[in-house]
Amino acid sequence: MMKRMPHCLSAFALLAMIAAVSAEEVQHLEYDVVVYGATPGGIAAAIPVARNDSKHRIALVTPYQRVGGMITNGLTHPDFRTFEGRTGLFQELNQRVEEYYRKRYGADSQVRDSLHGTHAGPEVNHIILRTILAELPGIAIMPRHRLAAVKVDGRRIRSIQLKGPDGAVTIKAKYFVDGTYEGDLMAAAGVEYRVGREGQKEFGESLAPTTADDQVQGYNFRLTMTDVAENQAPIPKPDAYDRQDYLELLPLLEDGSVQRIFGDPYKNLKGGIYKRQTPILPNGKRDINDVSRSIVRLSLPHLNNDWPEGSEGERQRIFEEHVRHNIGMLYFLQHDEAVPAKFREEARAWGLCRDELKYNRHLPEQLYVREARRMVGRYVFTQRDTERTPNTPHARAVFHPEAIAMGEYGPNCHGTDHEGPLFGGRHTGEFYQRAAPYQIPYGTILPQKIDNLAVPVACSSSHVGFCALRLEPIWMSLGQAAGTSIGLALSEDRALPDIETADIRKRLHEAGAGTIYTSDVPESSDHFAAVQWWGSAGGFIALDRAADEEPAEYGRRGKHKIGQYHNAFPDHAVDLDARLSKRVQSEWIKLARELAPRASGLENATTRGEFIHQAWSAR
Repeated sequence: MMKRMPHCLSAFALLAMIAAVSAEEVQHLEYDVVVYGATPGGIAAAIPVARNDSKHRIALVTPYQRVGGMITNGLTHPDFRTFEGRTGLFQELNQRVEEYYRKRYGADSQVRDSLHGTHAGPEVNHIILRTILAELPGIAIMPRHRLAAVKVDGRRIRSIQLKGPDGAVTIKAKYFVDGTYEGDLMAAAGVEYRVGREGQKEFGESLAPTTADDQVQGYNFRLTMTDVAENQAPIPKPDAYDRQDYLELLPLLEDGSVQRIFGDPYKNLKGGIYKRQTPILPNGKRDINDVSRSIVRLSLPHLNNDWPEGSEGERQRIFEEHVRHNIGMLYFLQHDEAVPAKFREEARAWGLCRDELKYNRHLPEQLYVREARRMVGRYVFTQRDTERTPNTPHARAVFHPEAIAMGEYGPNCHGTDHEGPLFGGRHTGEFYQRAAPYQIPYGTILPQKIDNLAVPVACSSSHVGFCALRLEPIWMSLGQAAGTSIGLALSEDRALPDIETADIRKRLHEAGAGTIYTSDVPESSDHFAAVQWWGSAGGFIALDRAADEEPAEYGRRGKHKIGQYHNAFPDHAVDLDARLSKRVQSEWIKLARELAPRASGLENATTRGEFIHQAWSAR
């Protein structure tokens, strides 16, 4: 469904500020960049601007009490497939988390459960993000400020009006970033967007429904819980709690349809109501999520479809309904005498973490908004972009010369509607598709008619395409690319669409951010920038299987490690020490003539690494 919205309303239940610029200061400030939405994607957009030039002034605005979006509100089990796919600011976040646990607890300690720093509680994630931001004095953090209006002049946003704890504030800036999960800023600026699913014929997507509709993926809370008694906080009884809401759950407990309260599919504990993510978090904590394809779900897609364009009051209502369902159901399972004893005992063995989210009764202040508005930008990312090039045996996904980021998590959807009873029914619109690592074009974050706005989170994609991009590591990559492009544009007051993707990639690669997947040249390698430059220009195409060979198994994963994580994707190695075949050398020389015409002696290169290094040095 194609829509435009002239207004924007978002956050609610705002209790206390954690940091802010003074009201007097805000009233008179102008910024180089305003980022609305302090999600990981929004934060990742602010950082490269500040690092590029310490004189740049950036406002990082959030309607919530603190920064970090979902990773400081319970989503502590990040969605990626291989550790080789982590680069850029997401990798930096992981490294800092790992170092935090090492310094606090020692080398042989909880740091092991952080899984190379990818897994941390909300408070640790918040500490690390705030530490990074504190190192950049050009970034002013503005919590508890929600968008009220946007002024657009021609093809540029000139200012935004915010409603804060001390009244209305108007802020001017040269460039803007919409870092919200909902796309609130871009919608308020009149940018074209979609809400809902496209039909199969529009983009030729096999995972799309037959006909278009207004359904979006289901939301739920991500809870941080523990079975360590000394760190447990009780599950609160929600306002308007009514045990009648949960009585239809009892027959499913009694007849064996529900086997346990807390399931863990990776530990062969299926049939649960609440999913304990594997692996465990440091200090005996777990990220608790919705159970896919279960007959009892935390997500409520039939209720949250009104969220994307909802008013503040409508979003408040949906939020509270999720509190009653996600939290109230657990309270019922722990305390109601009608619940069979074995289930009640299992439920009571778990509690919220006493040392997490203290400012909000140990509960997230944000709902896990998996999908809301999606911009209609200069490029629409679809299912096709996560698949191999048609009629080829390639192991890699379709090549994008305009790529500014990459992903490696296939399209997945927790459902877009519900049929049958709430307890015992089933979600519809659910799918989980494998994919090989793929690239994401620059046009995915650019509006068609606004030249000083980047949208790295509610980015331009079909519903199915968004179901691949909707992950915090990918949003951080897109945010870092957005901030990098703005850093380039600021020096000459240029329109964002006029920035060359090659220039964006150059800065990204220098900062350790990848734009094409490799299994054997990590960001720590001295060869990283050269290999990324070469591969992102098309150099890896020649490394795929020859046309007369059997097709590679597309999306084949490496050996399983733990939980959803695997070793590197096969057939994605550069193998720098491998000897050049005549076919590859011939194709590479043609490409080098375009990219590095001054390069000489390439016909004498004997290994892939030697060739790439010579071409890169002469670029």
